[in-house]
Order: sequence, then C-alpha cells, then structure tokens
Amino acid sequence: MIQPFKLGYVVLKVQDLPKVSEYYEFVMGCTLQEVSEDGSRYYSVGNEHYSIILKEARESELSTFSFQIEEDISLSEAQRILKQHGIESDLVTDHEHYLAEALRFQDVDGYTVELFHRMDSNKSGYKREGIAPIKLGHIALGSLHPERATKFYQEVLNFSFTDRIGDKATFLTCNTDHHVLNISNFGERMLHHIAFELIDSSHHVRSADCLAQKDIATFWGPARHTAGHNLASYHHDPEKNVIELYTDMDYYIKQLNMFEARPWHLDNPQIPKIWDHNCVWQTEFEKTILAGVLEKKQWKEEEKA
Repeated sequence: MIQPFKLGYVVLKVQDLPKVSEYYEFVMGCTLQEVSEDGSRYYSVGNEHYSIILKEARESELSTFSFQIEEDISLSEAQRILKQHGIESDLVTDHEHYLAEALRFQDVDGYTVELFHRMDSNKSGYKREGIAPIKLGHIALGSLHPERATKFYQEVLNFSFTDRIGDKATFLTCNTDHHVLNISNFGERMLHHIAFELIDSSHHVRSADCLAQKDIATFWGPARHTAGHNLASYHHDPEKNVIELYTDMDYYIKQLNMFEARPWHLDNPQIPKIWDHNCVWQTEFEKTILAGVLEKKQWKEEEKA
C-alpha cells in the first residue's frame, strides 16, 4: 500500500524569477538554500532542504508537487502498484539536490506528482524576517475531472475524505491535518492556492501588517473556515498565485473518522460532512464596510416603521 504522510515540495514555473524570488525570500520569509546552475531557486520553511522550488519559464504555472511516503514499501513496489491502476511512472535517480530518488507520474488531470522516502536536511529554513511561516501545509487544485481525481487520491494513494463544500471543493488528507490536498471544481485545471501554516492568530496580524508594508492586499480574511475550521487569509504572490496563511486547522483522527473537539465546533462530534458555505462567521467579504453601514441604516429605518 502506498501511504503518503506529508506534503513534500512544490515546484512553480515563473516568468519573472527575480521578482517572485524576492517575494518568497523577503515577504514570505522563506530561507534561500541554494541556486542551481540553471538559476532555479530552492526555498525552505522548515528542516527540509527545500519546500518551494522556483524555475524560470515562459508560462507561470504549477509544475510539480510531491508527497513523502512511508518506507515500508520501496519506490519500485510503489511503481508496480501504480501500474496495476493503469498509471505509468518513472523512477528518477538523477533528481533534485538532497533527494536520492523519486517516483514521478501524472495524475488524472495531468499534474506531475512525485513520491519520495526522505530528503536530506540542511540548515533550518526558519527565519524571523517577513511572514516566516512554520510549515508548507497543503495545496488546492482546480480539476477538470474532480470526481475521478478524488477517487484516485483516495483509492490509489490512500487519502481520507474529510469534508466537502457543496459541489465546489473536496478536502483530503494523508495525516492528521484536516486537509493536505483540496480538489476544486470550477471548470479549470490550475493551481487554486498554496497554504502555509502560521504560529497563532497573532501571527495573522503580523502577517497582514507585513503584507500591507509591501503594498500587497489581503483579499479574504482573516476569518474562520467551515471545512477545517482553520483561521485563514488569502493574498496573491507577484504572478497571481493565491497564497493562504492559516492556523487552528482541525486535527483529524482517522481511526474514529472524526476531528478532535474544539470550542468553536458547532457539531459534537465534528465529523466529515458537506458544508453549504465556507466561513463559520458567515462573513461576506464581497461587501464593503460602507455597504455594512448602509444595511444598519436600513435596519434602523425598518425598526422605526
């Protein structure tokens, strides 16, 4: 059985490598570990040698993402299992630095996925400058075949279903985080967002101030989601990739198919379900503060009537 337990690294193709590199190093506060001969830049947010790889290209897009898998089966055995499901793969030995080998294949939507056992550690990726997240937490993908994609990750890679928002997004996990992968249904194959974990709610405030100082708008949040109950905010990197910053994510107990109790849960126990909206506070961020003031004025007039 192939059993991922952690999101590994994400490879982004970018058009303006210097500008995007400046964002990840000085705004996000990731640690630049090395620059390869072709100019690719390797950034870390933890003990791993890299979490984000930036590669210069003509088009800006998600190139690759990876999962670290249990070592109870070899990558050759994992390759055999994938083939049983009709998926061809390549065992890559001349791979990225600090990674001995990886198993590379394409999923239902044609995304390049890599599986690996372990990555050598180098210096710590934690910094005190910029936002400085503590973990690369999850990715969200736009899928042209959301039902097939969800089935693939559940049946072939043993991900667990944790929640769904209507027919828009399905949440899957391979560990105790509420989700490591989010498969969205909006008619496009694209990266929806990359998510980084923060320390606590005060880190959200510091992050928002950091973004404001760099003239980067926070376009949603901070607010508490329904699926996952994570406190989240969203902004864009220089090439309009959506970046989520989050904390307080639900802790999934697979053996019980439920989430560890939290004071803000409305259900007891909180189990995987289908939600009809994505904000516990029912905040509608499309409305401006002025609209809110006008609503109150209208409400007062109605009360007097």
